[in-house]
Amino acid sequence: MDDAALAAARQRLQGAGAVCVFTGAGMSAESGIPTFRDALTGLWSRFDPAALASEEGFRADPQLVWDWYAERRAGVRRAQPNAGHLAIAAFARARPGRVTVVTQNVDDLHQRAGCTDAIRLHGDILQDRWLDACAQRPACDPAQADAGRPPRCGRCGNRVRPGVVWFGELLPPGAMEAAEAAARQCELMLVVGTSGAVWPAAGLVHTARRAGAFVAIVNPHPSEIDDQAHAVLRGPAARVLPELLHHS
Repeated sequence: MDDAALAAARQRLQGAGAVCVFTGAGMSAESGIPTFRDALTGLWSRFDPAALASEEGFRADPQLVWDWYAERRAGVRRAQPNAGHLAIAAFARARPGRVTVVTQNVDDLHQRAGCTDAIRLHGDILQDRWLDACAQRPACDPAQADAGRPPRCGRCGNRVRPGVVWFGELLPPGAMEAAEAAARQCELMLVVGTSGAVWPAAGLVHTARRAGAFVAIVNPHPSEIDDQAHAVLRGPAARVLPELLHHS
């Protein structure tokens, strides 16, 4: 890791009034949760990703998609927040109201670490929702659906699906707006474990940079947004973030 980049990021963090921490799949991978593409191994390697992460794929073979997400959910529940998650949570606790965490990850590791108000751009894999809008009044509760793969509503037959954003779907209402506001208003954006290839989320880094924020990237690998950074810290989040944030 570049000592000069680390020192520059620390100095900026010490003086920053508002900080936005933007995290991606690499952060969760350090806790043993495979990235979306890495999860397509073994039995799942023969399937088109769009068949496992789209409304069309779910409607075509709901049991297949449900089973894949059941396996991923089990992995999320087994995983534990790593030292990077804990460092971010401790940093935020010490600066109430000054740190906003925005994540592309659909797991709950930031929340379990203590960042309960993290903005989730791509949904929550542990939550269920209806495949179609519920026509009943009052609306049926997915938690009360009849058991199955996937579960179904006993009143209207509606199927339950995972509460994640699939290909071609809109982000959760208000999530992108809140994230963009945090990016525009922050004095420092800390970008952790994202390739910068998924839009519109990757655009948050450009938004922060244009608004005058200092951008620091933590990633063991090159990313598509490295050119937006004032400081690039090469290394895994679980090692770099404690060193960076505990001294800022």
